[in-house]
Amino acid sequence: MSYSKFDPGIAATLVITLLLYACDGGSSGGGKNRPAQPPPGNPTIALASVFPGVSFIGLLGLLQAPGDSSRWFAVEQRGMVWVFDNDPNVATATLFIDITARVDSGSNEAGLLGMAFHPDWGTNGNFEVFLSYTRTGAPLESYVSRFYSLDNGATLDNSVEDVIMTVLQPSGNHNGGNIEFGPDGYLYGGWGDGGGAGDPQDNAQNTWNLLGSFTRVDVDGGTPYAIPANNPFAANGVCTQGVGGAPCPEILAWGLRNPWRWSFDNSTGDLWAGDVGQGAIEEVDVIEPGNNYGWRCREGSTVFDNSGNCPAGLIDPITEYDHGVGRSITGGYVYRGSAIPDLRGFYVFGDFISGRIWSLPATSGTGSAADELLDTSLLISSFAVDNDNELYVLDFAAGNIYKIIGAP
Repeated sequence: MSYSKFDPGIAATLVITLLLYACDGGSSGGGKNRPAQPPPGNPTIALASVFPGVSFIGLLGLLQAPGDSSRWFAVEQRGMVWVFDNDPNVATATLFIDITARVDSGSNEAGLLGMAFHPDWGTNGNFEVFLSYTRTGAPLESYVSRFYSLDNGATLDNSVEDVIMTVLQPSGNHNGGNIEFGPDGYLYGGWGDGGGAGDPQDNAQNTWNLLGSFTRVDVDGGTPYAIPANNPFAANGVCTQGVGGAPCPEILAWGLRNPWRWSFDNSTGDLWAGDVGQGAIEEVDVIEPGNNYGWRCREGSTVFDNSGNCPAGLIDPITEYDHGVGRSITGGYVYRGSAIPDLRGFYVFGDFISGRIWSLPATSGTGSAADELLDTSLLISSFAVDNDNELYVLDFAAGNIYKIIGAP
């Protein structure tokens, strides 16, 4: 498949999405004072085009299955996942699953937004995948569902969908939607504040709903899930469609605006998130249980709106940058690969609008400055990591994939 299949309707959606990202990003933040250690090195990088024989429409994600480095899975916003061989000369991708009929991808930042393999994928007959998407209907609603492969992982069956969680979305933007399994085996989700400039309903400070929060649930411990005992509000009743009569026990942390792409450091287990800013500041946070990352009271470390519920103890970002250098942060990964020794131990992230890529040591404390690694012309929708911990960059505009390599 290639951009020769790009049609005017998808092109229009792309233009709308770009305008909305440029005019109305998202921010909230946090982090902790991390141990003071010298930076691992002085990294310099370049990008190498990889898999030029395939490209994708609205490319938002790229994954390898646990324990299987032979294939890649490409996630398209419209509701398709494609699989292709991990071969630089690959020329075709085959359909892994198509759920476009139930996905609403036309509302700005809606669509198929996240995918996670069960940690036991390929073990003892387990071939389960979790998809996060916004579903067609009124109002818009985020779904996290479990799907199964009936052919040992060759494809995913779309006829059986076990719904795990739903979250009502007041608007078409700030949906978040990334999902990942943590090192504890629990499924994490990152959710935006529900949209609308300035979080008009103050959702991110309201723990009685899931908007503007990170959630953590045990999908193997109950139906549809159990609540981990150390979640901040674990004793409360579960929330329905993302709303409850008390603080939601699914919540791990809150005060986020639109955490667009986040990941776990596979060395320390820390959860690093890029939270998209409102109109001035983009930020990087390290997410910890029970923390409030400040939105809408603060955008980054700056006061935004103190008219609502603004408690003490709000967490400052690890780093932030203003809209003079970027307008919509894309969270990345702490590099733990071996090909670029000087980059090892650095958190790498980028900006969707400006195409810039930055890094800072994973040992950084709050208020640290990031260093620019590269200024690109890409629309960076996501980063990706392979099973060898090497990093990749996804270009939303052309649907192409680039590998981060050491500068020549």
